[in-house]
Amino acid sequence: MKIAVDVMGGDYAPSAIIEGTAIALKDFSDIELVLVGHLGKISFYLEKFGLARHPRVSLVHAEEVVEMKDASIVTLRSKKNSSISVAARLMKNGEVDAIVSVGHTGAAVAATNVIVKPLPGVDRAPLASVMPAIGGHFILLDAGANTDCKALHLAQFAIMGETYCKHILGVENPTVGLLSIGEEDSKGNDLTKEAFKLLSKMPINFAGNVEGNDLFIKTTDVVVCDGFVGNVLIKACESLAGAINHWMKDVFTKNPVRKTGAILARSAFKDLKAIADAEEYGGIPLLGLNGICIIGHGSSNPKAVRNAIRTCTESVRKRINEKIMARIEESGMTFKNIQSSEAN
Repeated sequence: MKIAVDVMGGDYAPSAIIEGTAIALKDFSDIELVLVGHLGKISFYLEKFGLARHPRVSLVHAEEVVEMKDASIVTLRSKKNSSISVAARLMKNGEVDAIVSVGHTGAAVAATNVIVKPLPGVDRAPLASVMPAIGGHFILLDAGANTDCKALHLAQFAIMGETYCKHILGVENPTVGLLSIGEEDSKGNDLTKEAFKLLSKMPINFAGNVEGNDLFIKTTDVVVCDGFVGNVLIKACESLAGAINHWMKDVFTKNPVRKTGAILARSAFKDLKAIADAEEYGGIPLLGLNGICIIGHGSSNPKAVRNAIRTCTESVRKRINEKIMARIEESGMTFKNIQSSEAN
């Protein structure tokens, strides 16, 4: 399989990205990587990490880079030759099976949606984030790709999340919950109330509404919401994690006794960090595209890039897109089917 890697995106690009691809090539013998970026700016790192003449590496020049300050949609017109847009065109033309990008999330979402387009029957492509919880993990989607949604979009997100959870994470019969402000179907806003009605009729293991205070106790395997709520939740969690880390350092350095305790508990802190280590997943999938796209955090290090490539390979091998299309058709959750039902 061929995977395009946007080597210009991310806080530590291109060095960390190219180093991560070098690790992936050693670990996964059945992949070919297409590195997309400004050849003049990456040549030093290709030599440094032994990829300049690697038999499973090809290079595609991209003249422009999307900066973090750039507006997502504007870059599609003003930077048509950006590394993420060039990678998206490679996937549209069938030259690669998947894309990995740890750069501008909005630009990656916009480029792939406009250039590659969603799968037949899929109206919106959501970001699916794997979140830590007591007793395991859950998938939250949409994590920020679609801020304005209809009930049908949330219904499709549920199917895509369920399919990904089952075939990639190995959960046999995933439970699906709808993020709302109360357990009763009468609670929530117009969007969640309408989505509840659709989800209740679908051939999924729907567990009803999930409240925010239940999320990290793992009440369900998949949690569905619109991208506005999902993105606020994700960033609030990141902020809280950073604050807790700061508070812990502060209290454990108050005096010599506490410092000694912190040293003795070092392995426990390491285990605690591993529970929510985003580097282990590398990135999150943009589900429902006519191709595979994994988007990593801007601060991704080489380990995260390597694991983002690994996540790509799993999705391609297990034909996740074919399974998503089949489940959406089976559930009847397409705009065509819904419009036909409403007309009757």
